[in-house]
Amino acid sequence: MTMPGGQSTGTGFHHFWNAMRYTMAGFGAMLRETAFRQELAAAVILFPLPWILHFGAVRSVLLNLLWVMVMIVEMLNTAIEAVVDLASPEWHPLAKKAKDIVSAAVSLAIASNAFAWGIFLWLFFKAK
Repeated sequence: MTMPGGQSTGTGFHHFWNAMRYTMAGFGAMLRETAFRQELAAAVILFPLPWILHFGAVRSVLLNLLWVMVMIVEMLNTAIEAVVDLASPEWHPLAKKAKDIVSAAVSLAIASNAFAWGIFLWLFFKAK
């Protein structure tokens, strides 16, 4: 793979090492985003909770993966917003549309997660 300016990312271990550096830079950039930090803080609480409540392995893994999905969609939201800001520094209706759509995607991911949590909590307390 070649980076802008003709710089190669290398092959073999060198490529792997560079990919890890880019990944860590991406996580570092996300940690500067308030929404991602809030979602990460929620994950600290939400990840162990289904295991503590003994929801069962399948439900627990599903709830954890759903929250990872929220964080992935937030990352894509941030990336798309950055590209839109670069491509269209002035206000433009298409730039607004793109930002609104990725914001809606984050909201849908969070709503899906809340729905799953609601169902599993209802089933949990119904069984008690």
